Amino acid sequence: MKLVIGGSSGFVGTELVRQALQNPEITSIVGISRRQTVVPVGSEDKSAKLKSIVCDDFSSYPDNLKKELEDADACIWTIAVTPSKMKTTPWEEVVKVCREYTITALKTIASVPRKQGGPARFVYISGHFAPRNGAPIPKQLAEFGLVQVASMRGQLEAQILEYSDQSNGAVVSCIAKPGMIKGPGMEVRVVPGLPEIQLHEIAACLLDQVVRGFEKDTLSNDDMVRIGQLHVAK
Repeated sequence: MKLVIGGSSGFVGTELVRQALQNPEITSIVGISRRQTVVPVGSEDKSAKLKSIVCDDFSSYPDNLKKELEDADACIWTIAVTPSKMKTTPWEEVVKVCREYTITALKTIASVPRKQGGPARFVYISGHFAPRNGAPIPKQLAEFGLVQVASMRGQLEAQILEYSDQSNGAVVSCIAKPGMIKGPGMEVRVVPGLPEIQLHEIAACLLDQVVRGFEKDTLSNDDMVRIGQLHVAK
């Protein structure tokens, strides 16, 4: 299968690339990011599967980039403004990166030509506390000043699912709602009520889902830990 990874040079994107290169069912990887996507150490013999595309602006896709996305079976979208940068990033930029870039990617994946039958699969990585469809605002968001961005992401989740439902079979989407993502050796702040997931677990889960099909349209942190551990254990 051909997989597109949006944000392939980032924290989660790099692990997705590493595991995707080792997955024999994934035959082609297109990594799009603002920086060159580096082949992870230990995966050099699989580097021919990866094509790195540097893009400075994800608000529109030139024809040459759309050409690279043709025949893509799936896309995992990791691009967002991280919580640590929220306070120093203008709100307009947060909306542009988190919402506009995501919707543009979804619509582009749905519109490019595909030889294969069936819909393309699109994964959006949201957050555990992002409230959808009028759900109560978790108090932790107020404590960390993240109510506005979490509400925006919850609305975006609904937009993505609605667009996919109305795409006439062009695309099917899945919302991933992880808690704290922990990399090897990382020390992270404990937030009451926020679950944790290991970096290798979320990557293993999402790759399994785009290859085999979505278990459901929204994956909780517990879902991803369960699926990720099963996949890693194989």
